[in-house]
Amino acid sequence: MSASLLRTIVAAARRSAAEREIRVPLATLEATIAARPDGQFRAALEADAAGAPPRIIAECKRRSPSKGILREHYDPAAIAASYAAAGAAAISVLTEPTFFDGSLDHLADVRHAVQIPVLRKDFVVTRYQLTEARAAGADAALLIAAALDDGELNALLRAAEALGLDALVEVHDAAELERAVAAGAAIIGVNSRNLHTLAVDTGVLHALASRIPRGVVAVAESGLRDAATISGLREAGFRGFLIGERFMTDGDPGSALRALLGAQVERA
Repeated sequence: MSASLLRTIVAAARRSAAEREIRVPLATLEATIAARPDGQFRAALEADAAGAPPRIIAECKRRSPSKGILREHYDPAAIAASYAAAGAAAISVLTEPTFFDGSLDHLADVRHAVQIPVLRKDFVVTRYQLTEARAAGADAALLIAAALDDGELNALLRAAEALGLDALVEVHDAAELERAVAAGAAIIGVNSRNLHTLAVDTGVLHALASRIPRGVVAVAESGLRDAATISGLREAGFRGFLIGERFMTDGDPGSALRALLGAQVERA
């Protein structure tokens, strides 16, 4: 994903959110938010313990820019239910429509299907999108450091906190990590997929692990295909592991997650 493409997606996200806010004003949307306990997403990841299975954030997405259609017949609620039954710590739901075939309705459907925490994964760049996420039942939202300047990142972190949402701040390199830490991010996800080339290098995860402050929950993203990789990253300090394509390309995503967790326990 080139820098220009990222700017295009972000601009489209802003326009789309502004159009939705005209139809459903922020105050009206806020009135629809149902009470949910705060901090459930972070708490689910902090529950990681020695000898226990890793805390997997299992993802529901139909398509990706790098691989195209991952799943022709896509039922996010059923997939999420299978993940929860298999032992997922949380569910990530792609809601971006253009490049991932996502929808906020998918997140709402998943919320009704599972009790475990749900993450809205999208190009979130406005308070309105955070409010939408909470209204749809999300416990957390993704904030991509590369898509936000420092002022925006700070403002959205504060807005998420006010809404009772956890924020997973995604970074790709040391400079973005420094920005996330300076902004006060409590959960930082390191994505090993290069935003510009889409190539995956899990070495980035190990290179940045020691730079994540104690007290910050570290999440590893992309390229997590086997128990050995996850085991090494747990030893490096990661507490959550976001996995999507590996499961979504399997005939039975829930069984694929169960097998991965079983292999991890055997290693322990």
